[in-house]
Amino acid sequence: MSNNPELYKKLMEYNTTDYYPFHMPGHKRQFPGLYGMDITEIEGFDNLHHPEGIIKESMEWVASLYGADRSYYLINGSSGGILSAISGIIPDYGTILMSRNCHKAAYHGVILKHLKTVYVYPQFMEEYGIQCGLSPEKIEELLKKNREVKGVFVVSPTYDGIVSDIAAISHVCHKYNIPLIVDEAHGAHFRYSHEFPKSALELGADVVIQSVHKTLPCFTQSALLHIKGNYVDMEKIEWYLQVYQSSSPSYLLMSGIERGIWWMEQEEGKRKMKEFLSCLSLLRRELKVMRNLKILDRQEIGKKDIYDIDVSKIIISVGNTEISGTDLSERLRKEYHLEMEMCTMDYVTAITSVMDTKEGLMRLKEALLSIDSSLDLRKDRDRRRGLYKDPKEWEARPIAAMYEAWEGRKEQIPLRNSIGKTAAEFVYLYPPGIPVVAPGELLTEYIVQTIMEYKKAGLPVQGMQDTANGFIYVLREGE
Repeated sequence: MSNNPELYKKLMEYNTTDYYPFHMPGHKRQFPGLYGMDITEIEGFDNLHHPEGIIKESMEWVASLYGADRSYYLINGSSGGILSAISGIIPDYGTILMSRNCHKAAYHGVILKHLKTVYVYPQFMEEYGIQCGLSPEKIEELLKKNREVKGVFVVSPTYDGIVSDIAAISHVCHKYNIPLIVDEAHGAHFRYSHEFPKSALELGADVVIQSVHKTLPCFTQSALLHIKGNYVDMEKIEWYLQVYQSSSPSYLLMSGIERGIWWMEQEEGKRKMKEFLSCLSLLRRELKVMRNLKILDRQEIGKKDIYDIDVSKIIISVGNTEISGTDLSERLRKEYHLEMEMCTMDYVTAITSVMDTKEGLMRLKEALLSIDSSLDLRKDRDRRRGLYKDPKEWEARPIAAMYEAWEGRKEQIPLRNSIGKTAAEFVYLYPPGIPVVAPGELLTEYIVQTIMEYKKAGLPVQGMQDTANGFIYVLREGE
């Protein structure tokens, strides 16, 4: 690359010419700002779905930085990459081994390809109320039992920054001649400092999907898909990228990916990362004095299959207090004007990035210290909250294949009356989009009560078509 990201530079230059657009988009570049760079596939600007020029060169440059054999720009987020990877690797009606804490996009891929699922469950840390790492030994045990598995799909890091031993998992997969797909949506920044965990791409994964918009200075909806090695058919995945992505890809999003990564490679980006990590380290040190709230930190590495932790995720546990994560999130929003990424019954997640300011991080510190000083320790030390208070009860109990339940005859009934029925739609908290129950699974008393607790607590329960009135679709009896 030259001193400027080429696609971005060319769009800027084109906006100063007198070329008149008798083509899409309809704003005709007449509005100020970024509208002037919003074009379609015109002469000289290449085509994402058949790249031969400037876009091809741009993606090859990204692949060289990340150490991939091939990298692809995604303009509808990691979801499009997840769908394309699953569809391009697992044959119709095949079997996939996947971690249960996958994003809903992976489950959508299962339905679209009519797949069977084998689940590996993350361990659970009661102290924080979080899901932890995945066991390579458990994955090998499942592969031994289920020889029909055609691919393994795992999430690392999790939404909360928990990293599994991807090198060991990759070794197990390749031992059985099976490709490993890693949803690394929250790890696009890993390559920019030794303070972060290593990327799955360095540790033997075959396909890695990263949401650059989550932790790098890129537009919302932009992501990357990387392929490395010879365990997958690149052409098949490329074809599905055309299926799941718009045939009118946004040049703003593509140039935003390129420019964001280019900026990270420059001295300014490196300096900013150094400053950010220094402020982040200070924040974490100063929050250690809290008496009631607790921050997840690297001392937990080695427990519960936690191989590493992304310190840019601030996980604030309320487990020692009488308040819930929802309560803490509300206080941070209303009293301190700090908007968190996500909350559960047990904790709040704050996402930080290279673009955070020292002022912003110190505001979070002061707010948490102030709130902590106002809290009392929880009297009932054994009380657990949330779905994972009994991890065994969380395990899926499939009655029918997911696609069969999704496409089968169904009826809508009150959630409170659904115990013992077979779910015909998803229920999940969004974010992070991990199913509490998926189509085809038994609605146990534990699951139903948990969903009702979530709704009562004001958590973002989604998936049900009639969430507001508490109705859920289930398979008709005898179906």
